[in-house]
Amino acid sequence: MQESSTTVRPGAGELEATLERHRSELIAYCYRMLGSSFEAEDAVQETLIRAWRGYDRFEARSALRSWLYRIATNVCLDMVSGRERRARPMDLGPSREPVAENLNTLPEVTWIEPIPDPADVAVERDTIRLAFVAALQHLPPRQRAVLILCEVLRWKASEVAELLETSVASVNSALQRARATLETANVHDAGGGEVDRVLLDRYVAAFEAYDLEALTALIAEDATQSMPPFDLWLTGRDDIFEWWYGPGIGCKGSRVIPAPAGQANGAPAFGQYKPSPGGGYEPWALQVVEFRNGKIGELTFFLDTERVFPLFGLPLQLGA
Repeated sequence: MQESSTTVRPGAGELEATLERHRSELIAYCYRMLGSSFEAEDAVQETLIRAWRGYDRFEARSALRSWLYRIATNVCLDMVSGRERRARPMDLGPSREPVAENLNTLPEVTWIEPIPDPADVAVERDTIRLAFVAALQHLPPRQRAVLILCEVLRWKASEVAELLETSVASVNSALQRARATLETANVHDAGGGEVDRVLLDRYVAAFEAYDLEALTALIAEDATQSMPPFDLWLTGRDDIFEWWYGPGIGCKGSRVIPAPAGQANGAPAFGQYKPSPGGGYEPWALQVVEFRNGKIGELTFFLDTERVFPLFGLPLQLGA
């Protein structure tokens, strides 16, 4: 569609197709803003509805993409207004002993949620990592928007200033404060190392066999594990194994299959299915596996399978 000083509204089908072309990148942007894949979908849907309804008032003073980002930013700012930030278990307190008594369930709105890798993740994989998205939530919402637009999407300060209807000086000041906050925030980071496919295959085989010797060779000594919506998280391979062979022994005999969506937040994702008393296997967790220094450095088990399994293309039942 050619933009001019006077915008002619295209036909319904053409306008819908034009707006839909921006959906994927807008979801990635809104996810970084909100920390929830489901809220990001809602935010983008609201963005496209507002764009559809307001298209007659769009006078092409800026590119359509910039206009959509302005709408999406306002939607996200409205959604996060007055609420607590989303986080990961390790952002809320220290690790604790691997005993069932330390399990506490917190509401869904507490947690950073996983997202299948967006289309732009190949370029900026580190900016979709769970730890980075959690770090972003430490920032005030407008600083968060400035940092994502400038540092992740590489917008010029003048472009961000126009989007936020503020000055370039204000954008540069917000960016400086945002960078300082991220440097000092006490946010756990697994390291985001490169994926070793051979090691990953060995991990899946060892986990399904519950082979302690093999798992010891694959998992870093200082690895961490978390299990949202539980606030308990574990640090150190010994504590992880104590959990797996103690309160978590029900995972023995599980099947682990790659998620059809491939990766979550730039890291390999798997569906874990526990043996079902009635036969076959029942969903237990979306496992997100992160690497550090040639070994597995972090394991995140997202237990809300009814919500996340369909998102990653995983079935809610697995036959024998």
